[in-house]
Amino acid sequence: MLHFTVLLLCLLSLTLPSTDASVFGGEPGFYSDDATGYGPVFEDQPVDTIYPEESPEAKITMSCRARANPPATYTWRLNSRNIDLDEDNHYTLVGGNLVISNPIKNKHIGKYTCKATNNYGTVVSREAAVQFGYLDFFSSEEREAVYVKEGTGAVLLCAPPPHYPDQLSFRWILNEFPVFIPLDKRRFISQTTGNLFISKVDSSDSGNYSCFVSSASIAKSVFSKFIPLVPLAERPIRKYPADIKVKFPDTFALVGQNITLECFALGNPIPQIRWRKMDGELPANHEVSMAGAHLQLYHVQYEDEGTYECEALNSKGKDWHRARVSVEAFPEWTESISSTERDISSDYTMSCEASGKPKPHVHWLKNGISYDKHDLKFSGLTFENSGMYQCRAENRHGVVYADAELRIICCVTFIRMLIWMLIWEDGSLEIICCVTFIRMLIWEDGSLEILNVTRADEGRYTCFAENDRGKANSTGFLSITEATKITLAPSNADVTAGESASMQCAASHDLTLDITFVWTMDGRSIDFDRDGSHYERNPNGGSSGELVIKNTQLNHSGRYTCTAQTPVDNVSASADLVVRGPPGPPGGVRVEEIRNKSVRLIWSRGADNHSPISKYTVQCRDSFSQEDWRDATTSPPDVEGNAEAAMVVDLFPWTEYEFRVIATNTLGTGDPSSPSPKVTTLEAVPVVAPSDIGGGGGTSKELTITWTPVQPQYYYGRNFGYIIAFKPHDVYEWMKVTVADPEAKHYVHKDSSIHASTEFQVKVKAFNIKGEGPYSLTAVIYSAQDGKLRSRISLLLMESPTLIIRGKTEKRTTDHLEDREASSQRVVVSSRENQTRLENMRPNSPYLIEVRAYNAAGYGPPSHHQIYTKKARIRPPKIISKKLKGTSVNIVWEHVEPLANESTIDGYKVLYRKAGLSTGILYTTGKRSIDLPMPKDGDCVVEVRAHSEGGDGAVAQVRISGKHQSKPLHPFYMTVDSTKYPPPILYDCRLH
Repeated sequence: MLHFTVLLLCLLSLTLPSTDASVFGGEPGFYSDDATGYGPVFEDQPVDTIYPEESPEAKITMSCRARANPPATYTWRLNSRNIDLDEDNHYTLVGGNLVISNPIKNKHIGKYTCKATNNYGTVVSREAAVQFGYLDFFSSEEREAVYVKEGTGAVLLCAPPPHYPDQLSFRWILNEFPVFIPLDKRRFISQTTGNLFISKVDSSDSGNYSCFVSSASIAKSVFSKFIPLVPLAERPIRKYPADIKVKFPDTFALVGQNITLECFALGNPIPQIRWRKMDGELPANHEVSMAGAHLQLYHVQYEDEGTYECEALNSKGKDWHRARVSVEAFPEWTESISSTERDISSDYTMSCEASGKPKPHVHWLKNGISYDKHDLKFSGLTFENSGMYQCRAENRHGVVYADAELRIICCVTFIRMLIWMLIWEDGSLEIICCVTFIRMLIWEDGSLEILNVTRADEGRYTCFAENDRGKANSTGFLSITEATKITLAPSNADVTAGESASMQCAASHDLTLDITFVWTMDGRSIDFDRDGSHYERNPNGGSSGELVIKNTQLNHSGRYTCTAQTPVDNVSASADLVVRGPPGPPGGVRVEEIRNKSVRLIWSRGADNHSPISKYTVQCRDSFSQEDWRDATTSPPDVEGNAEAAMVVDLFPWTEYEFRVIATNTLGTGDPSSPSPKVTTLEAVPVVAPSDIGGGGGTSKELTITWTPVQPQYYYGRNFGYIIAFKPHDVYEWMKVTVADPEAKHYVHKDSSIHASTEFQVKVKAFNIKGEGPYSLTAVIYSAQDGKLRSRISLLLMESPTLIIRGKTEKRTTDHLEDREASSQRVVVSSRENQTRLENMRPNSPYLIEVRAYNAAGYGPPSHHQIYTKKARIRPPKIISKKLKGTSVNIVWEHVEPLANESTIDGYKVLYRKAGLSTGILYTTGKRSIDLPMPKDGDCVVEVRAHSEGGDGAVAQVRISGKHQSKPLHPFYMTVDSTKYPPPILYDCRLH
C-alpha cells in the first residue's frame, strides 16, 4: 500500500444571484446559476394617442407588455408621477396595459411611461403622450361677399376653427355639398392655411364657396358659411405680372421623411411655376405636382439640404421666393449594449453611441433610475452592480432606448488549507478534503485582524511585544455590539415645485448605543437651522430619521443621503429627489439677418427643470414703448420647444427693437431671458399716408391744406416729409410741393390768380430716403372767399313769436325768443341751391324763417320771413253707393264737413284710372256724385278726395269691374276715422 500527502489550494466558484441550489452538502456560499431566469424585455410599448373628444368609445388603452422570468409586474407614471390605481377609479390595469375609462381632458392629458419589474431589475418604456383631439365648428356668422374684377386674382380665406392636432386637410365646396372645386393651374388650395387662391378670376368663378376642413386623426369634417364670390365685368381685361401669394417657409425635415413645399402666384396671364435648388440640382427623388404649385421631396437625405427657389412668371413679369430646407435626423444607435455576465471584482465598461442631428444627448438608467453619466465604467464589480440597464439617446426629434441586463457572478478564493490524502488500497482511490479557516491575521505592524466577528470573539485580548532590550504587553477588552442596519431606506421622489416631499429613513442598532441621523444633499450637510423654512426632521425621534422638504424649489433637486450613526459604526442609504417646474430662462439671445420688417432670432436652451419645453414665446419692445413688452409675430407662428431660432416678422422698418424669449412646459411658463442687444431694422419706403386731408378758407388768394401727420413709428426711414399735390377740379395737371418737416400739419398756397371759392382737389403722401409712399384719398376743398361771399346757406326755422288772436295779428313779442331759437330747426343748404323743402311743420301755425349766408369768415346778416301754414288737409269722403245706369256707373259719396283745424272745402276731385296704373282721367266737381263710363273689360279704380286751400284731402277708393255688367251693383259702406290720415281705402264692388 502506497501512502503520500499533497498540499493543494482549492478554488471554488460561487454564482449569484440564484440561491436555491447548493453543492458539497449545502455548505453556505456555494451556489449554482439559475439559467432560466432573466430580466424584463419589452415586446409592446405605449404609443402617442389622440383621443377624439366626441368619441363614442369612452376609454383609452395604453399598451405595455414585457417578456420576463419570473413574469414582470407593471406600474405606470403620468408626467413622471406614479399612478395610484386605488385613488383614481378611471384607471385599470389589464395585464400590463393601462385602460383609462371615461377620460377627462384636464385630468388625463400628459405623458405616460410604463415600468416593468421582476427580481432581476426594472426597465422603463418610451414616453407616450395622450392628447384630446377636437375640431370645433366654424362661426355661424355670415361671410361677407368678395367682389373682384375679372382678370385679377382672388384669395378666399378659410380661417379654420380651433382644433387639435394641427394636421388638417382642406377642400372647397362650390354652391352645394358635395360639389368640390377642381384644382388646376388657375386654382390652388393651400394645405397649410386652407385658403383658396384663384390666379385670374373669370365669370365662371361666380358662386358661393365654403371651406371644407377634415381632421383624419379624429375622423371629423366641418365646413364654413358660404362666401359669395362676385366677378365684376371689366373691359378690356387688364393684364398684370406674376405675384407670389403662397410662400413656403424655412422648413425642417427629418432624414427619410417626405415633405411638400407650396408656391402659388396670382397673375394675368396665368403664371407658370418653376423650381430650382440654389446650391445644386434638384434631388433625384423629387416630384412637381399641382400644376407646379407643389414640390415634393421623397425620402429626404442630408444632401437634400439647401436653399430652394420657386419662380412665377408670365408675359408681364416675374416674381420669386426662396427659403431654406434644413435636414435633421432622429437618434439612431451606432454602438449599443447587450446583456452580459461578468465576474465579481472585474472591470467592465458599458458604452453606447448614437447618431442624429442635432447630436443626441446620451444618458443611462439603471432599474428605471436615471444616471447622469455618458459611459458606465466599473472598476471592481460588486453584486450591487447587477440589474437592468438602459441607454437613452435623445434629441429634439425623439428618443431611442437600448436595454441590457448585467449579471455579476462570483469566483471567490477562500483562505483555507485543503489536505488531499490519496490512499491506494486494493485498487481503489479515496479522496479526503479537510478545510481549515484562518479568521485571525497578524499583520507586519502587529495589528490583529479578525474576520467575520461573532459574539464568541468577545473578551480580553493581550498584545505581546519583544526585542533584545526586553518584553512588553498591553491588554484590552473587545466588546461585540449589534451592527447598525438601515431598515427603511429613502425612496426616489418626484414632485412639482411648491409641493412637499418626504424622505423616509429608519435603522436598527445596538440598544446600548445612541444613534443619530445625518442628512446630506449632494454631499453637503443640511443645515436645519439656516434652512428651516424648507427642511425639517420628523419629530418622532428614536430610530426614525425622516426628512421633510417643504415648499420644494427647483434647487432642492439632488441626491439625498441618510446616515445612521452610532459611536461604533455608521451606515448610509441614498435616494434622488426630482423637483419639476416651469423652464428656466433661455440664454444667449441674439439677432441675425436683420431686414426691414423681420429679423432672425437665435437663443440657447435654458434648463427644462425636468419637464420638456413645449413651446417658446418671443417678445419684443421698440423705442416707442420702452417698458411695453408684447408678443412678437413669428414664422412659423408656433415656436416649438425643440427650436433654438425663429424668424420675427411684421416689424416696423427703421425702428429700434430688443427681444427676449420665454420658455413654457406643461408645468407653466418660466422667466424671460435677458433682452437681446438692441438692433434697428432696415429702412423702407413708407406705406402709411397722412389722414384727414382738408383745408380751405384763409385769407384772400390763398388755399390752406391741412392733414393729420404720420406717427413716428411709420416714418420707416430718414429724411421723412410730405409731398402735397393739388389742382383746380377742372385742370388736368397736379401742382406739387414738398414739406420736409415730419411734424408739419398744414401748407398754405398763395397765388394772386386764385379766384374766390374755387374748388380744388388735394392729396398728400409721405416720403423718406428710400422713396415715396402712396397718396391719401383725394379731398375737395375751396379757396378763401372775399368778405361775406356766400359759400353755404344756413336756414333757421322756428315758431313765430307773433300771437294770433281771433285770426288777427295783435303784436310781436320777443319773450322767450332765445329759448325758441335753441329749439328751432336748422337746415344747411349748398351755396349752389336757392331753394329747399321744409317738412314736418304743424298745420294752421305761424313760423318765422331766417336765411343767412356763411363762410369760413363767419355768418352774414339774416333775412326774415314770416309764414302761416295752412290748415290740415281734409278727411276722406265716405262712398255710399255705386249703381249701374246703362253703360255708365253712378258713384255717390257723403259731403265732408271740415273740422276746426281743416280748411274749407272748395270741391271734390275724382280720378278714374285702370287698375294697376297710377295715371288716369281727373274730374273736378262741386257735387257729391258723378257718372263714369263702365269699363269694357278689366277693372278700373275710382279715387275720390276733397279739395281745399290746404291741399287735397285723404283718398277713398272703389273698384269697378267690367266682367259683371249684367249684374246689379250693390252699395258698399265703410266708416273712415276722420282724425287720422289712413292709407287709401279700396272698395271691391263686384258681386260674388
